[in-house]
Amino acid sequence: MKRSKKIIVVSHCLLNANAKVGPLAEYPGVLRNVMDRFIEDGVGILQLPCPESSYLGIKRWGMSYEQYDLPNFRRHCRNILIPSLDQVETFIAAGYEILGVIGADGSPNCGVIKIPSGLSGGVIRDTQDVEKQLEGFRYIEGTGGLFQYIKRNAEQP
Repeated sequence: MKRSKKIIVVSHCLLNANAKVGPLAEYPGVLRNVMDRFIEDGVGILQLPCPESSYLGIKRWGMSYEQYDLPNFRRHCRNILIPSLDQVETFIAAGYEILGVIGADGSPNCGVIKIPSGLSGGVIRDTQDVEKQLEGFRYIEGTGGLFQYIKRNAEQP
């Protein structure tokens, strides 16, 4: 079987919107307008773990970057990333090309350019009156916690 030897690394929710906070899921499952291109081109997809659902579960409420920016949660992010980083390292050593890493802007952990900021408590927890719940935070320029760790590891020789 012929392999492309090309891989894209993606945030968990791009392949599984079910991991998102309920009312924030804008697509039913896979974000097809992004992922179909890679599938059609024969690119392998490495799905990163979702730090938020593995730490707080599916019934969690939406939280900001500052609410997740705690030593224990940062340690959780590092620990769950180890298997994915090991896999990437193995692929690179075998001559595979990592085309890039795709995050999910607006996420406190997988945002690349934009993250939610604020300390107003659990802001998004149900589908009733989402606009009122959103008043407690704003989006700012920044990189999410999980992606900060990925970036640090990518910069190491």
